Amino acid sequence: MIELLRRAADRDPAALAMIAEGGEWTYARLADEAAVLAGGLRAAGIERFAITSNDIPVVVALMAAASLVGAEACVYAPDVTPEEMDRQAAAFAHPVVVSDRSDLGSPAAHVVRPEALRGSPVTGADLPERRPLMVLTTGSTGTPKGVRHDWSRQLSRMDKARDGSGQVWLLAYGPQQFAGLQVLIHVLGTGATLVAPSVRRPQAVLELIHDHHVTHISATPTFWRFMLAEFRADDRPVPRLRQVTLGGEAAPGALLEELRETWPEARISHIYAGSEFGSTGSVRDGDDGLPTSLLEGSNDADVSLKIVDGELYVRSGASMLGYHGEEDRPVDEWWPTGDLVEVVGDRIEFRGRKTDVINVGGVKVHPLPVEDRVTAVPGVRAARVYGRANALVGAVVAVDVVLDEGADEATAKAVKAAIRDACADLPRPWQPKSIVVVAELAMKENKVVRGGATD
Repeated sequence: MIELLRRAADRDPAALAMIAEGGEWTYARLADEAAVLAGGLRAAGIERFAITSNDIPVVVALMAAASLVGAEACVYAPDVTPEEMDRQAAAFAHPVVVSDRSDLGSPAAHVVRPEALRGSPVTGADLPERRPLMVLTTGSTGTPKGVRHDWSRQLSRMDKARDGSGQVWLLAYGPQQFAGLQVLIHVLGTGATLVAPSVRRPQAVLELIHDHHVTHISATPTFWRFMLAEFRADDRPVPRLRQVTLGGEAAPGALLEELRETWPEARISHIYAGSEFGSTGSVRDGDDGLPTSLLEGSNDADVSLKIVDGELYVRSGASMLGYHGEEDRPVDEWWPTGDLVEVVGDRIEFRGRKTDVINVGGVKVHPLPVEDRVTAVPGVRAARVYGRANALVGAVVAVDVVLDEGADEATAKAVKAAIRDACADLPRPWQPKSIVVVAELAMKENKVVRGGATD
């Protein structure tokens, strides 16, 4: 991380790196702050620590400082509760948590404010041989896992990165998410500018997009659905985006088509990545899924894919070192992604997570194909397909839908009927037995929470 800041600062010290609520940060200011914080980390003998803050420039400076002195940094969710922070600090053996929050105190870790770590700047071009960092999984089923990476693997592709001067990116992911880390690396590695809001919901970033003339956005498909609705309801012209990137979830064809219609001149990309195996790169053809050309790549390829029993496996040079508490794993190891896929023509199409499969009387139903049908129905802003417990068949397919703003009871009734018609040609176990209109979906980090059968 530190080399990205230094390279951009050497090229143009006054280049604007970040726009945040606390003000603007140039690349030179970020690099200098990282050097000062690195001095504090070294003086305090801190080799492993966690960060929880919504001040993105400070988070970046702390991560860059850690990479400068070979300390392992790990970013917790900015809104982590004090109780959860204490559990995570104990689980991942973090003796120090750096935070600007005033509500945190922990018997498991010493809470330090960022300004308390300012020391004599660390200078020099030589970097530690091993520069670890740790990323936490989402932890949707309990305590997250700690995924150990090394900066050298994560930055390996940035030597070939094009100059991004003039590009203005929106940070739509949390700083603790692996996808957020990838956006940070790309923006800083290309010398672009990042708009870093403290609240990353579509409704909250609309003004920032207009005010700062954002040109590039990378976000989940769920985020994009709601963002499109915000643009439709806004009286101003749709901002002229040059890059639309989707990641974190499967991107349905209907959404891709709407994005193409809204921004016909923009490049539309889909990124497939995971905390464990890193990023497989971006697919820029605008089609759903991944190209089959990625299957069974050569042994020296950066990224190779294979399918085993319907599950996608990845081998990547950007994969993790291992989980917290484990020994390092082989670089060429294949990683099961947990994503179920099917080859259709020359595409690898996603069918959903293994954990999301709904067992309807012995028939396995994948939520995503059903969800694609539902979200294509006019009047549906977003949908969640999941399993609802049933005493007779174990589970049935249920749908929660968010309707377009202003929908009344008559509209809701008509949309429900249209959803049933749209799914009528699906096998009977796949057809929704419950359709409920909700004000908002169950979400985490701008992704829909699905899961198996629920009460």
